[in-house]
Amino acid sequence: MEMVRLNERIIYKVVSFYADIDQSSSDLYQEVLLNLWKAYPSFRGESKLSTWIYRISLNTCITFFRRSKRSVTYSALNIDISDTPDDNENIKELYRLINKLDKIEKALVLLYLDEKPYKEIADITGLTVTNVATKLNRIKDKLKKMSNE
Repeated sequence: MEMVRLNERIIYKVVSFYADIDQSSSDLYQEVLLNLWKAYPSFRGESKLSTWIYRISLNTCITFFRRSKRSVTYSALNIDISDTPDDNENIKELYRLINKLDKIEKALVLLYLDEKPYKEIADITGLTVTNVATKLNRIKDKLKKMSNE
């Protein structure tokens, strides 16, 4: 499927953001592919294909953990930054704090860090643009508070 090949980075990014340590990310990746396959006939082209894939991927990951009613332990994000040690430590701390956020907050941060405009984040998550902006501001405040603790 050509659309998967062209957008596999999106799928891998979302899956790796949500896959827990005990869960093989390949299982979750396959679940996303299955849902993309099932949903493709209903894709109306009202949004960009990448926006639609983000939405299916995020919803699949969130639903997967709700359905299995497992406690989710997020895998650490692997980052390779060759700047100063202080910058590297700050980034590691930021990702450690992000891993403590709930599923929806993590989805918003993932999209924000991927430099998606608020409108596209709203399209992907099903929130309003105003709600996205409000939630992101609250998440930023929450991360600041968490870092001061």
